[in-house]
Amino acid sequence: MAGVRLRRVNRWLAEDMRQDLADLYTASCETEPEEEYRSRGREDFLSRLAGDIRRPGFAMVIAETDGLVGCAFGFPVRGDGSWWHGFDGALPRSIEQLTESDSVFAVTNVLVRPHPQDDDLACRLQERLLAGHQASLGTTLVDPADRPALDAFRSWGWQDIGEIWRPGLPTVFRVLVLPLGERTVERLEGLGHHAWTRWPG
Repeated sequence: MAGVRLRRVNRWLAEDMRQDLADLYTASCETEPEEEYRSRGREDFLSRLAGDIRRPGFAMVIAETDGLVGCAFGFPVRGDGSWWHGFDGALPRSIEQLTESDSVFAVTNVLVRPHPQDDDLACRLQERLLAGHQASLGTTLVDPADRPALDAFRSWGWQDIGEIWRPGLPTVFRVLVLPLGERTVERLEGLGHHAWTRWPG
């Protein structure tokens, strides 16, 4: 995507851009749903965005040409492990330790307007977002029905570690993690051979 510029925006600017971001969300959808569902999806997105903006450490990177063509945003995972509540089974001990040390960053959305080079731009957006933090591990949740998103994240090096259920939501999400830095890669190699633990609650 020629001439694209990436820049960070703070929570206040993100709040001002809510409607433009909702337009981007609608444009980035793979399908063309009926108007009723499109409107509901837009409102759901705006609600999730508002919740993320309020979280401590919220961060966003946007991509622009002559207008908004992409964005990625998220927030640091709290050290109390609440992000992992609803995880199916036991969580790898190495991930628990990284969480306790405030070294995990959650990427909650990566959106790009459809374009032949959108995969490259989506990858650049999430890389820029994660690079701005002292995180050792990125994490994200993906609807298993969204095969293009799952395939894209896996092609960027994200590892699928299991499923998670969120109260009030019908979908059971796939949990993906991305080790950042050589030491974290070493700690997460062969997750199945690590000691396992469960979060309380």
